[in-house]
This record gives sequence, C-alpha cells and structure tokens, in this order.
Amino acid sequence: MNWSVSRLPCWARQWGIRLACAGLLAIATSVSAADHAKDVDPFIGVDWDGEVFLGATVPFGMVKLGPDVRTFDGKMIKSGYHSTGEVVGFSHLHLSGGAGKYGNILVAPVTGPLQPTDIHSPRSDEEASVAYYSTYLSRYRTRAELTASRRSGLHRYSFTDAGDAHVTVDLQHAINTGTGPEDQRFLGGDVNVVSSHEIEGVGRYIGGWNEGGEYRVYFYLATDVPAAAAQTWQDRQLGSAHHAHTDTDQDLGASLDYRVKAGQAIQVKVGISFISLTQARRNAEQEIRGWNFAAVRQAAVAQWNQALSRIEIHGANEVERRKFYTALYHTMLMPADHSGENPKWSSDEPYYDDFQAIWDTFRSDGPLLTLIAPDRQRDIVRSLVDTYRHADYMPDARVGNDNGRTQGGSNANVLVADAYVKGLAGIDYATGLQAMLKDAQVPPADPRKHGRGGLDTYNTLGYIAQPTERAGSRTVEYAYNDFTIAELACGLGHTQEAKRYTKQAGNWANLWDASLEQEGVKGFLRPRNVDTSWAAPYLVKRGTWPDFFYEADLWTYSLYAPQDVRRLIGLAGGRDAFVQRLDRLFERGHFDMGNEPGFLIPDLYLWAGRPDRTADRIIDLLRRDFGDSRAGIPGNDDSGAMSSWYAFQSMGFYPNAGQDVYLIGTPSFPQVDIQLGNGKTFSIVAENFRRDRLNRYVQSATLDGKPLDTAWFRHGQIADGGTLKLVMGSAPSRWGTATPPPSLSDPGFALCGHHGGSR
Repeated sequence: MNWSVSRLPCWARQWGIRLACAGLLAIATSVSAADHAKDVDPFIGVDWDGEVFLGATVPFGMVKLGPDVRTFDGKMIKSGYHSTGEVVGFSHLHLSGGAGKYGNILVAPVTGPLQPTDIHSPRSDEEASVAYYSTYLSRYRTRAELTASRRSGLHRYSFTDAGDAHVTVDLQHAINTGTGPEDQRFLGGDVNVVSSHEIEGVGRYIGGWNEGGEYRVYFYLATDVPAAAAQTWQDRQLGSAHHAHTDTDQDLGASLDYRVKAGQAIQVKVGISFISLTQARRNAEQEIRGWNFAAVRQAAVAQWNQALSRIEIHGANEVERRKFYTALYHTMLMPADHSGENPKWSSDEPYYDDFQAIWDTFRSDGPLLTLIAPDRQRDIVRSLVDTYRHADYMPDARVGNDNGRTQGGSNANVLVADAYVKGLAGIDYATGLQAMLKDAQVPPADPRKHGRGGLDTYNTLGYIAQPTERAGSRTVEYAYNDFTIAELACGLGHTQEAKRYTKQAGNWANLWDASLEQEGVKGFLRPRNVDTSWAAPYLVKRGTWPDFFYEADLWTYSLYAPQDVRRLIGLAGGRDAFVQRLDRLFERGHFDMGNEPGFLIPDLYLWAGRPDRTADRIIDLLRRDFGDSRAGIPGNDDSGAMSSWYAFQSMGFYPNAGQDVYLIGTPSFPQVDIQLGNGKTFSIVAENFRRDRLNRYVQSATLDGKPLDTAWFRHGQIADGGTLKLVMGSAPSRWGTATPPPSLSDPGFALCGHHGGSR
C-alpha cells in the first residue's frame, strides 16, 4: 500500500467507520506488500463467450498451461475451457478471450489399460487461482495440479489407487481442428522416448482463426520418477518403439508407463520452444530447477503480485476487489512474450506474439499498459516495429509467428502513436513512421493478412467504395489511423506527411449522408459507389467479413471519429441533437457492450457538455454487464480488451487511444493509487463517495491542488504523478460543461503541441 500521510483516505468516516486517520495509517503501513493474487478469480468470464484462459501462467507468459475440454458428445471447446464437459488433457499453449488457435502438446495422466484415442475424463473439485489449476479426474481417480513459468509447465499427478498408470503426451491434439478456413490442422511430427523419464518431440500445425502459416512446437518432457516402460503410438498403433513419426494428420504420441502405489504423486515438467528441441530442454531445465512444485507456484504468484500491485483500490468490498483485480489480471495474459523464441528472424529486439487482435486491444488495453507498465508496452511496440522490418507490415493480428487477420484498420498505428504522445522512450519511432506510411500507401497482396485493403479508392476518393468488403468500418478506422500518422509525422518534423494525413483524417465524413434517417435521427454513414453516388443503406445490426460494417451497425460506426468529435457533433445537428442521438442509441438497444467498436461511445457526451450522462451510462454498464460469475464478461474478453475497459472506467477515467487525453467519467472507489512505473504515483480521490452511487456526479475537481474545470486532462499533466481530486454529488453540476475534450477541428488545434514526445 505504502500510503503517505498526505494521501491517507478519510472516506472511512463518511461510511460511519469510527476510525481515526492515524489509525488507518497504522493499519495500512503494517502491510508490507500487496497480495492481489488472492483477489483474482480466474473463473470469471470462462463461460458465456468470455473465453478467458483458465490455467497456469505468468504475466505475458508464452506457456499457458490449462485443461482442454470437450462437450459430452465429443466436440472440442474452441477456446480450450468451459465449465461443462470432459477434460481430454492439459495443453501448453492457449489464447485468452479468443478462440481458434493452439491447444498444442497435450499431456494427460491415465490409469488402467492405455487406449491413446480414448483419453478423457469427467472432472470434479476444480480449483483455480493465479498460476495454479487443479481438478480431480474421476475416470482415472487422479488429482491433476498445474503451475508454470514463462516457457515451461509443471504438472503434478496424484494417483488415488495402486496399479498401472501412464503419463501421456499427444502431439496431434489441437483445439478448433477441421477443414474450414479458420480451423487448425496437424501436419505431422516426431516423438522420441529419450530415457526412462524423458520424452521430446515436435509437432507441426497450420491454420486457426488467423489463417496463419505453419508453426512448429518443440517440447521436452521430464518426470521426477523413472518409468517402468515406455510406448509410442502413431496411426492408432501402440507399440514399444521409442520413436514415432508422421507427415500427415494422424494421431501421434508417447507414454511413460508406471506401476504406482496408492497416493503416489508423479511430477512432470514440460519445456516448450518454437525454435528447437535443445531450447525446449533448456527452457525446462533453467526455468524449473528441481522438483519443488510449491516453489515454482510461489515464484509465479510473486510475478503476478508485482504486476497487479501497480494499482491499489481503496474502500472496495470483496466482490469489487475480485472483479477489479481479475480484470487487471486478464489484461496481462496477452500478448505473449516470445522473446528468444522467434523462428522467423534473428534480432536483438523484443518479440511478442499472440496479438488476437490489436483491433480489440488498441482502444484500452494498450493505453492501460502504457500507464501502469510502460517498459512492457515499450517492448510490445518495439516488437511491432521489428515485425515490420522483417515481415513487411506491422500486424493487426499475429499468432503462431504469422500475421493475420486484419479486421479493420491498421491499428498498430494507434499503439505507436499512443506510445509517442505519452513519451515512451526507447522506441525507433522513425522506423515506426515508415511502417505506418507503408500501411497507408502500399496495397498488400493479401489485405486480410496485414496492411490496408481498399486503398485504390480510399486514397483517390477519400472513402472505400462499394463493393469492397468492410468499406464503412475500414474507412472510419483508416481516417483515425491517418490522424495518428499525422501526429507522429508532425512530432518527427515531417511537415508534408503531417499535412497530408491531417487532411485524410477527415475522410470518415465522406460517407456521411445527412439525409439518411433512422428512428427519428438524421445523419448516418452510408455505402458509396465509385462514381460517388450513394448505394443502399446498410442496416444489418452486426456485420462480419464481407459486410459494410464489421461487428457493429450504423449507429455505432456513425459515431466513430475519435479525432474530431466536434465535427461529428456539427454534422449530427449540434449538441442537443447529439445528446438526443446518444440517448436514443442507449435506450433503444443499439449499444453493444460486448463488442469493441462502441467502447468510446459512453464518453462522447463529454464533447456535448453532458458529463452527467457519461456518468449515468458508465454506472449502468458496469453494473449490468460485468459481474463476478463465470459469465461475468459481456462478450469475448479479446485479449483483455473488455477487462481493460472495465478497469479504466471503474477507476473513473478512460483514454482516447492514440492521443494524450484522458476522459473523466465517474469513479467506482473512493481512492485509487496508480504506480506509473517511474517511481511516481497518480491518485484519484473521490470526496463524498457513496457506495450506492447516488453521488455519481462531479461537482468540482482539482489536479495537484489546482482547479480543473474540464472533464478531461492530458497525460503530460500526470506523467510525473499527482492527485486528481473529484468532489462528488447527487445532482448534475456545471462542472466540465464549458470546454470539451480536444478535436481536430477546434480553432487553433495544435497537432503536436501538447504531447510529451519521445523522452
């Protein structure tokens, strides 16, 4: 906690807790370190399409060791885990908040006769906490426990009964397999029994959601107990040979066979590598020395506590703490740190993989890391720039060492700009600008893989013309991507590029049809032909790959101009009409909390002078759509995107990603302390806070003791720490209504006049 006397929260008195501030200080300082791992519930969001990872890992760990589950009729869960169904084993690579990739190197304990194609078991007595998972496999009467390091997993299997037991490894297994365009396929592999306690091998895989090329997973498996015998299998043939190989999609694996005593435990360490067998062995032996399961688990928990302690919330009850720190935990599961594990090129730069996808995470997850883990976000951006150097484009999604797919704009641009305007040092911004300009200027051979599709009309007409897929959502995203190019170009002194892309940042309005009316509201985006004529309006609620809008409708995308909300309000008919439009969007069910394109919409009221309506909407969404159950996330968590939105809005502010501006909403706690990574602390203090949220409206504010009259502030104002004090009340006030957040069309708008640049 490390509270100082000047920051001591006295909100306890307001809740009728009769403790003196000095007494609170004594209690706080008696706690030497925050143990927020205990506040995390990994089961939150595993069901109801949340698709979060359940299992053992470390922050941004490459290995995510967890159970793979199939339904009782034999269908594999595409994300790996679900609360119902049978466990088929424990694989070492997973995504979080998304599906359709990995599930590789499946290890499972078996008792009795071994039938390699019939390994599965009902489960009971599941437990999950940070860096730990455990369940009882009733078919095999075996307790399975898992923990992990960055590139290795550690299993402990405790057998209830004496008799025959096996530790098996399945190379063919993957989740989301099949023959469809988003399915994975096994291409073949090798498995070798090295000794009575060692197995090694490699599996080759292709496909998945990102439609990626081949990737190889090498493994080294060792047990702490020598086996009595060993077997391998291939194409349903189980035999005593210590080597098996296939070049086709057929079953392949190996087993170490034991005669166990009742209650005996066997530990299994598995090193994973994308490089080689030698490196897989090195990862296991260097990261997990010896066989101390508790020590490996404790080391992983310590890493999580260090990461989670960057934010301290005060005055929260148990449920609120569980929701918040679980959300924070989710934001640090992906992307994965694959530094030293890049099979495609050699580089001294960091290497991160498992971006699925930046289209989801650029809005709030990236900015959150920029704030609380700037060194981590710096390395992620360095990795994106290095990927451009060696793979031609920065990715929008990249999994299994291959770019693909691009859902909307080239939103890695936003992450580069976000880092730049917030002063993250150590990034090659000049090369980053080259990557951004290539996105904007060079049509890719495969626009679903990376780059921008539709550039032929976008760069000539100022919009993507029909019938190019996702023309509407891409046009507005490209316009914002162009704004971020202009920011970086301006900051680096590239005047002509800055002028060009500042102009193109207004391209979103070229699809605005002022006459298009829906439910009493006029002015929406509309498809447009090459000859500039209007095509028929697109009214589907949620489109997909071939549609005009991707994963949202015209109500949502017609409000996507984060660089110039002032102009958007003008096109919509002015402030009053804009507020009415936003109200109608929420009240008639057009807002979709379960999808990222609408993340900024609750804060748009601030530009119209209505911070009270932003507060109302945020509280409603936090209460209605986020819970502490297994269905506690309103949609796919998408690599922590949903969770980062929740974390930001709960703290009381939200980023306009790619800009140096934070928007003030309404805090869910009386005090939040944020460690900024430079030894400085930024605190948000809510005076008159009430748990029932009646005092939800800001009456006045100060930042470091100076009056703050705007419902927004700049990153530079808090980069060296400080305190934002919000005086709360039960009725809307005039605070924050006079000066809206910045917009490109503001008189005197300075493109690169406020941000911190590269320090």
